[in-house]
Formats: sequence, structure tokens, C-alpha cells
Amino acid sequence: MGKLALLASTAVIVLLSACTQEKSVDIESATNSSESTQTLRIAAAANLSDVLPSIIDAYQADNNLAESDIEVTYSSSGKLYAQIIAGAPYDIFLSANQEFPAKLAKEKEGSHSNEITHPPFTYAQGQLALYSVTKSLNELNIDSLADVFMNDATAKITIANPELAPYGASAKAFLESQNLYEPLSKQKRIIQAENISQAFQYAHTASVDYGFVAQSQLIAIKAKPEQFMTLNPDTYPAILQDGIVISDSDMAVDFTDYLRSTAGQQHFLQAGYLPVQ
Repeated sequence: MGKLALLASTAVIVLLSACTQEKSVDIESATNSSESTQTLRIAAAANLSDVLPSIIDAYQADNNLAESDIEVTYSSSGKLYAQIIAGAPYDIFLSANQEFPAKLAKEKEGSHSNEITHPPFTYAQGQLALYSVTKSLNELNIDSLADVFMNDATAKITIANPELAPYGASAKAFLESQNLYEPLSKQKRIIQAENISQAFQYAHTASVDYGFVAQSQLIAIKAKPEQFMTLNPDTYPAILQDGIVISDSDMAVDFTDYLRSTAGQQHFLQAGYLPVQ
């Protein structure tokens, strides 16, 4: 009986030891898993939807990251800014202009929580283009644009919302410089899209006759030469795109460094962006 009790006691000790070891391994595994699956959350301007995926793919390949390690939300810069101010848990904000990251940095400067420790940086310069799938733009130029728009009284033109989307603000400024914005607005021929992606969709699906879109969108779909006209950068306010790191994530800092590296900038140039000076 004494031997049986001793054997039973030994078995319990061995079992408890095994359970303790197993629990220790499980905790360590869970901790490692949590550390390795930390997700980088990026709030990105809608115009980046054609170029950012390739940059992320290259970054993930260079750093042996899984696809789930980076999540991107695309929307208008103004909407993303409002989400961040409301507390959305993004690590990086990539705007389509310089205004929103600067405002964000200023908003957080006097705050005692969630302070911005990294200043805004310029990572790209966008190009504006006129696009149509119903009208040939082969012979069109800046001088003839006013005549074409005004003589075709039924033509609809889309631009992204100038209040929220920097590409829309530049498109509005361009039309104003050609004395076209006011008369087209009075005739209710300007169709405002929520963001540059929606403006592109309106033009691409022939819901409108003309669309002021991002050159990068046209490069992405390999648009035919007669379908678009790239506007001279001197004819509209420069679309300088700034970003800002808004968390203490080391990966966020590393990724934004990659964006501005030679390798990262090459993606932007190939996608139809202008070089950052």
C-alpha cells in the first residue's frame, strides 16, 4: 500500500510538472505570436490604391512579413483626418496633401496624450490628368479645353470634392484659372465625387464625359493615349503628398523610411508620380 501511494504521488508530481511546462510553453508561444503578428495600420489617401500595394509587397518581401502584418484603409484625406482626430487607431497617415498631416501635428502638439513625436514628411508629388472614355482627347490642349467644355452644353465633368480631396482642390483651381469653374457650376455640369477613386470610377464607367483624375490611375489601367491628357504641373497647385507617423510603432517609422528610400520612390515614379524635390 505504501508503494502504491508513493507511485500515485510520483505520478501526480510528474503530471503537474508536465502541465506546468506545457503552460509555460503556451504562454511563451502566445507572447511570441502576439509580438510577431503586430499589425501596422495605414490610413492612405484614395489615390494611393494603385501604387501602395506594390510598395507594401516589396517591403514585406524585404522584411519577411506576412500579408496580414499590414492593413490599409483608403479614403479621402479629409475623411481619414477626421477619423484620426476621433481616435481611429492608425499608425501612419499618408495624405494626398500637406495640409492634413500639418494640422494633425499641430492638433496633437498641445495634447497631453497621443503626442506626435515624428514631424510630417513629403513622400510623393501627384499629377493631374483629364480622362474620358467617350471623347477623344488626342487633339485637345489647354488652349482648346475651354471651347470644348463650353460648346458641348451637355457634357458632364467630375472632380473629387475640393473640400476633402487635394486632387479635387487642384482640379478646381485649374478650372478657375481657365475661367471655367463658375460657368460650369452654374450650369450644374460639375459632378463632385467623394474622392479621387470615385471621380475615376465616374469617368471610367462613362457616367460622366470627362474626369479630372490622378495620372497614376491611368498608368495603372494602361489607358490609351487618346483617352487622357496629362496637365502641365504649372497649371495647378502642386499636389505634394505628406505623411506622418501617429503611433510609437517601430515598424511605422521603418516603413515610412522605406517610402522615401530610392527603392520606394522608384515605385512612385513608375506609377506616374512626379519626383519629390
